[in-house]
Amino acid sequence: MPPAPATSDVRRVVLGIETSCDETAAAVVVREADGRGRVLSNVVRSQWEHHRAFGGVVPEIAARAHAECLDEIVAAAMADSGVQFEELSSVAATAGPGLNSGLIVGLITGKAIALAHGKPLLAINHLEAHALTVGLTDGLRPPYLLLLVSGGHTQLLLVHGVGRYERLGTTIDDALGEAFDKTAKLLGLGLPGGPAVETAASKGDATRFQFPRPMAGRAEPHFSFAGLKTAVRQRAEALQPLTEQDVADVCASFQAAVGASVVDRVDRAMTLVNDRLPVDAPRHLVVAGGVAANLALRTALQDLTDRRGFTLNVPPIAMCGDNGAMIAWAGAERLAIGLQDPLDFAVRPRWPLDAAAAPAIGAGVKA
Repeated sequence: MPPAPATSDVRRVVLGIETSCDETAAAVVVREADGRGRVLSNVVRSQWEHHRAFGGVVPEIAARAHAECLDEIVAAAMADSGVQFEELSSVAATAGPGLNSGLIVGLITGKAIALAHGKPLLAINHLEAHALTVGLTDGLRPPYLLLLVSGGHTQLLLVHGVGRYERLGTTIDDALGEAFDKTAKLLGLGLPGGPAVETAASKGDATRFQFPRPMAGRAEPHFSFAGLKTAVRQRAEALQPLTEQDVADVCASFQAAVGASVVDRVDRAMTLVNDRLPVDAPRHLVVAGGVAANLALRTALQDLTDRRGFTLNVPPIAMCGDNGAMIAWAGAERLAIGLQDPLDFAVRPRWPLDAAAAPAIGAGVKA
């Protein structure tokens, strides 16, 4: 890892724009001179009603929806913040990874605002924004172990500092959020899948079905959810016609398998982190991304951190999903160490945090 750049002691006010998938979002945050963060506004508009009939996000529809409402979302975020464009220190916009057409809408808007008001542009890696959110919400500074779990990404990384990430594990097939979405669709629960499965699981018996725990016991902390998803499909087909209780029990058993699998993989990553960090360094597990809102997963990880001597840090539920505040904060953190990007920066639909990391065998990596 390269040495961490020196951090400046200047107050920063940043507008953040997020359009990487199906949320259109903008926010204004402040990074104080001492590194503390504060959210002045955070406006998010979901597009699920646009995509529900198709059973998933349609890139062309997502981009059109971003284009139709982004100016309004930015205006609302600025109005809520009480900040004028001239008072901004910079403009940050997601440049990847994500859906190409949606990223273009957001980044072009960010460029236009930056150019019109003479402000620096920060082209933000969406994954880095998730990785750094706890600096804004909890005041936590690196190093820490990060579990990133969302619809498109499932990774374990050791966060050394802004721009300094070491990937320990990734998914070799489906991301965890994708597995939730596909399970929900299979069982007729609709989308978004994570909340739908969690709600159904709260009424089910988690011991009724014994689903597999993929990758359990493997030395490298990689993930796999395709086999679990297949097992759920086979069980659901065998139960046809499904009763409401069948669906609840399948969801509860699926969620239990997910929790056990993730705990096993994180437990292995903790061992690797202990080998990499000084003995007297605090141990933190940070969970970020949309799936971090799942209460059963949080509970399972709390038990693990208690057992392993780590502290669990999870952003508030409103900050787990995609939002503009995390983009603005990542921009503020990067600006504080003297970074900014040219106005000709191009979107990067695939943009790994740790480009030097070797992919897992068979990995369907979406970074």
